[in-house]
Amino acid sequence: MYKLINKDGNAKRGEFKTVHGTIQTPVFMNVGTAAAIKGAVSTMDLHEIKTQVELSNTYHLHVRPGDKVIKQLGGLHKFMVWDKPILTDSGGFQVFSLAKLRKIKEEGVYFNSHIDGRKIFMGPEESMQIQSHLASTIAMAFDECPPHPATREYMQNSVDRTTRWLKRCKIEMNRLNSLDDTINKNQMLFGINQGGTFEDIRIEHAKKISDLELDGYALGGLAVGESHEEMYHIIEKTIPYLPLEKPTYLMGVGTPENILEAVERGVDFFDCVYPARNGRHGHAYTNKGKMNLLNAKYELDSGPIEENCGCPACKHYSRAYIRHLLKAKEMLGLRLLVMHNLYFYNTMMEEIRDAIEKNCYQEYKKVKLEGFKEYNSKS
Repeated sequence: MYKLINKDGNAKRGEFKTVHGTIQTPVFMNVGTAAAIKGAVSTMDLHEIKTQVELSNTYHLHVRPGDKVIKQLGGLHKFMVWDKPILTDSGGFQVFSLAKLRKIKEEGVYFNSHIDGRKIFMGPEESMQIQSHLASTIAMAFDECPPHPATREYMQNSVDRTTRWLKRCKIEMNRLNSLDDTINKNQMLFGINQGGTFEDIRIEHAKKISDLELDGYALGGLAVGESHEEMYHIIEKTIPYLPLEKPTYLMGVGTPENILEAVERGVDFFDCVYPARNGRHGHAYTNKGKMNLLNAKYELDSGPIEENCGCPACKHYSRAYIRHLLKAKEMLGLRLLVMHNLYFYNTMMEEIRDAIEKNCYQEYKKVKLEGFKEYNSKS
């Protein structure tokens, strides 16, 4: 159940009630692909860094350890010891990005596992069954993530198939939620809007899937090679055709700048590997931009990554010490940077929610973007 608290322009401040707790939106979901945040970050840590939603990957968990194993162990929440909402993606993106050999048919996709090469089939019903075994809070519909660029004909055929698959997902999800042995009988389903950078295909698809009255709607197939301007344009043109009273989710995006721009256009949910991945490569996100702690100028720097930051890294450790850990290839350095970056993202989302409530989002966004300019990626 989504409740719109305030609108500031097109920016939305809402609450999304789920069986695993209420999500304050806009929200950034912290990515734990294989039921863990890369960088040795535990679910206890996630509470400390203000995580609201954890995102896990259907395909990876199906391949290892196996969704049936997780079901036998009580579902993903129990397995990874996490009591807040979890969103599982459908596995569609991984099927299309990882599988070198694949055949797309009306029933689904035939492909080989990227781990051991074994043949796997996944279609809408299989994806829903796997996600039901995982017992996540929110399940994503199984869709095709078309390549970029793609011809108009390919894109239209792909989107039409995704629509047919979505209807099958909804039927199967309703069936699974009615079974006695289903762990989470209140599992929600989000549909995915596709269409690449074809504005009219996006809009028509948004209208069609809105009629299905799902729990939420995502924009997929963006940040796959198009320019930021193209992405913002598609978001701006498509969101008005998705239900205002349901959450919208921009999949796999992005940088702090991307998030600020997309919130302005009406997006509620975000996820991206950037904060964790960049942390593992020695980069820290700050209100002055992204800094590279491997740089020699931090060798004797006794200050925190960022003044007045409440994350576990900044509360206790210096830039010099974290730089030493990175240079010595000690895992603690990566862990501290990942925690800092996720804390930075989660705190920024708090600020965004506050600004929308106070009807000063434009001013907040302008100040935030201006601040990022002080450092550059080589700082």
